[in-house]
Amino acid sequence: MKITQLNSASVLIEDGIEDSKVKILCDPWLEGEEYMGSWAMYPPYDFKPENFADVDFIYVSHIHSDHSSAKTLSRLNKKIPVLIHNFPEKFLKNKIEGLGFKTIELEHGIRIPLKNNLYVNIMAADNCDPNICGKLMGCGLAEIKFKTTQIDTMAVFDNGQQVIVNTNDCPFDIAKNTASLIKSTYGNIDVLLVGYVAASSWPHCYNLSDDDKKEQAIKKQFSKLETTKKYIELFQPKFYIPFAGRYTLCGKNTKLNQFRGEPELEDAFEWLISHTSSKYRGVILNNDCWLDIDIGKTNKNYTIIDKAHKKKYLEEILINKKFPYEQDIMPTASEIFSLIPKAYENFEKIRHKIGWVSNTTIILKTIDVNNEDLIIAISCNGKGISKIHRNEIKKYESYMMMSLDIRLLKWLLSGPRKAHWSNADLGSHILYDRMGSVYKRGLFYCWNYFYA
Repeated sequence: MKITQLNSASVLIEDGIEDSKVKILCDPWLEGEEYMGSWAMYPPYDFKPENFADVDFIYVSHIHSDHSSAKTLSRLNKKIPVLIHNFPEKFLKNKIEGLGFKTIELEHGIRIPLKNNLYVNIMAADNCDPNICGKLMGCGLAEIKFKTTQIDTMAVFDNGQQVIVNTNDCPFDIAKNTASLIKSTYGNIDVLLVGYVAASSWPHCYNLSDDDKKEQAIKKQFSKLETTKKYIELFQPKFYIPFAGRYTLCGKNTKLNQFRGEPELEDAFEWLISHTSSKYRGVILNNDCWLDIDIGKTNKNYTIIDKAHKKKYLEEILINKKFPYEQDIMPTASEIFSLIPKAYENFEKIRHKIGWVSNTTIILKTIDVNNEDLIIAISCNGKGISKIHRNEIKKYESYMMMSLDIRLLKWLLSGPRKAHWSNADLGSHILYDRMGSVYKRGLFYCWNYFYA
């Protein structure tokens, strides 16, 4: 077996030789920017679709666009079958089939033969146990209300002799039961593909001082590396490859990069080498470089990032990127506010369905076409919505304020087929200010339905 690093979480797994070779392309993001244009590649990837014409299968772990890039998939051969988990929600299936592919939905925890001697086993991160995610998020809601989250999957590829485990973005605290099951089932693990960043909007999108952002970024970075270490210690692999962390915020979000708390690949690798047992051999790969598992060697020595070149590339190229919604005409405040009642109605339906009530107020803040504030307060206890003045914000004892471009707000209010709140969050398009203890799973669960 052989693993080729392409970009971020995109890898090519090969098994066999010559005519018996099987190739699986995992989580393709090889072209363009994702998350509404905010996530860019560095180093840039030279994507040539013809190089993947002989791929036998594509595996997509989950819906996030850095793992299921529509721009990339649209340029690949539509005859290649796409392997996905049989998620209860069909967002991923619909997205991929909408691009012209045939999907093969695989059940949780079942080892399936693919071709020749190669097998795959796709497993939900939470082991299909809704209580795991519920406990992590600190929400006391019953299973019947939230159901299983299954936002991510991990996959095992084996040929009867060698085993590759791809953990994708699965958080260790959610996925440790699944990981333990894989370890006990397969025994010796030859290669572990393991993430080393916790991509999120924290802390760089929050109203904190620069010093506080830097402090929180350091905490976030080392907290994630500790969970990466836990994965390595649990699986005890012959080789581990840190991956799925290479992205750079671009456009007007470029300025946020310094506070993300997500290290360069080589910096994460050095930390892991110094904090994990030498029994497990770390491997670091540049784009289009590979590890041959049979002989335990890579085809090239790793070349570290030239940080001066990256800085120049950011300042001269990536900072000038425009987000798709920035091409739109600015809507009026009345146009936006006319969409709010229907969005609130959808929000309320979900809030009542799960029985969630809170005194926290959600505040949407934007600037309209006349450069005037549009600030809307949304209750989480059925008391309705209202326009407010910026001086009125301070009267709320507990709130989550979201500030964003009015053109993006129009997209989000148009519904998830146009834009999704979680993608706007991951893309760092929303700036947050908060008062009181407002991190509540119910809030974010319901807020995904705030559209007209």
